[in-house]
Amino acid sequence: MLRRTNVIVWGVLLFVGWNLLLLFFLLGRPPSGGAAAGGGGAAAGGGGGAGGEGEDTDPEQLTRDVVRVAEEVEAELENQKRLLQQIQRHRQGLWRLKADGAGAAPPPSSVIVPEAQEVLPVLVIGCDRPSIRRCLDKLLQYRPSKELYPVLVSQDCGHEETSRVIASYGDQLVHLRQPDLSEPRVPPEHRKFRGYYKIARHYRWALNQVFRALRYRAAVVLEDDLEVAPDFFEYFRALLPLLRRDPSLWCASAWHDNGKEQTVEAARADALHRTDFFPGLGWMLLSDTWEELEPRWPAAFWDDWMRGPAQRRGRACVRPEVSRTVTFGRRGVSNGQFFDQHLRFIKLSERFVPFARLDLSYLAREAYDPAFARRVYGAPAVRLEELQRGERPELRRVRVQYTSRDTFKAFAKALGVMDDLKSGVPRAGYRGVVSVMYRGRRVYLAPPEDWSGYDPTWS
Repeated sequence: MLRRTNVIVWGVLLFVGWNLLLLFFLLGRPPSGGAAAGGGGAAAGGGGGAGGEGEDTDPEQLTRDVVRVAEEVEAELENQKRLLQQIQRHRQGLWRLKADGAGAAPPPSSVIVPEAQEVLPVLVIGCDRPSIRRCLDKLLQYRPSKELYPVLVSQDCGHEETSRVIASYGDQLVHLRQPDLSEPRVPPEHRKFRGYYKIARHYRWALNQVFRALRYRAAVVLEDDLEVAPDFFEYFRALLPLLRRDPSLWCASAWHDNGKEQTVEAARADALHRTDFFPGLGWMLLSDTWEELEPRWPAAFWDDWMRGPAQRRGRACVRPEVSRTVTFGRRGVSNGQFFDQHLRFIKLSERFVPFARLDLSYLAREAYDPAFARRVYGAPAVRLEELQRGERPELRRVRVQYTSRDTFKAFAKALGVMDDLKSGVPRAGYRGVVSVMYRGRRVYLAPPEDWSGYDPTWS
C-alpha cells in the first residue's frame, strides 16, 4: 500500500515537471509570423498560408491549457501528500508495535490535520470475555471508515477463546496483547481487589500504546462489554473540536449514569449536557490529557481516581441525554454491582443524530453556565411530596432543593436516580444539580442558589 502510494506520488511529480518544461518551452518560443517576416516577403506569404490551413492549435490556447492542467495536478498532489502523511504516521506506529510491542516511536507529525479528517482510534479494552464479539460486531457495523476510525483491541489475561474471537476479525482491527500477565503486588487488605489492580495496569499500558507508540492525538476508550449506538462515531467526531477548544472540558462520554427510559427525555436524543462526574463507559480524551494523567496513574480503582478533585481540577465532561452505549456484561470484577438494579435498565439511543451538522457551541462553558443557572433556578421550587402526588401538573419544569448529603440521597432515591457520590459529586451532576425526567416532567434536584462547590467528604 505504502510503496504503491509512493509510486503514484513520484509519477505525479514527473508529470508536473514535464508540463512545467513544456510550458517554459512554449513561453520562450518566438512567434511563428515574426520569424518568417525576418526571412523575406515571399517566405512570409507562403508560411502564413501553411500555418493558417494546416495547424490545429493556437499557441496561446495551448499555454492556457497547460497552465490549467498544471494547477489541477498541483492541487491533487497536495491532497495526496496530506493523505500520505496520515498513512505513513499510522503504518509506522503499527510497525513499531509489531516489532517490539512498546518503546520509542517516531516523532509526532508536525502537520495539523483538521478534526474532520483526523484519525480517531477506538481502543477496546478486553480480557477474558468471548462475548466481546457483540461489542465488536456493532462497532464495525456502524464504523463509517476503517481508515479514519481504526479499532485497536487491547487484550489482557491471555484468554485463548477470547483471543480466537478477536483474531477472527482479521484486518478489520488491530489486536494488541498486554505483555505483563504477572500477578500484581497488592496490600494484604486489598487481596480481594486484585482484579482492579490488573485493570489499572492494563489501561496504563494500552493508553501508552495509543498515545506514545502510535502517536494519536485523541482516542475513544471502550470496554469489551459495551454495545454502541448507530451514531457513536458521529457523536465523538462532532465533539472533538469542542474538546480541543474549551479547556474547561477534559472528556466526552457516550454514557448517561441516570439514563433509564423513564428518567430521560427520549424525544431529545440530540440533547447534550455538561457533567462534573466522570462517566467512563465509552469516553474520549486527548493526548495532552493522557500526558497529564499518566505519571500519576493509580495502581488500582482508576475510574474513582479520575473522579477525584486533584485529577478533575474543576473540569467537566460532555454526556448525552440518551446514552450512546449500554453494558451487557454482568460478570466482572465488580460482581455485577449496580447491574441488576440499575445498569441493565439504561436506554440506548436507536436513531442516528447528525451531530456534525449541529451547532454545539452551547456546550462551551461561557455559554452553558449562565443558561444553565437561569433554567435551573428559574424553575419553580416544589416539595418532593407535591411532585409525588402529581400536584401543579401545568409546571413542566420544577426544582426540588436539597441542603445536605442525606436529603440529596433521600430525594435521589425517590426520583429513581443513582444516589451515590464520588468526592461529593453526584452521578450526571453539574454544579451540584442532577437533571432528571420524573413522570413526564423535568426535575432539577438542586442545591441552594448560593452553592459554592462540592464537599469531598460527601460519599
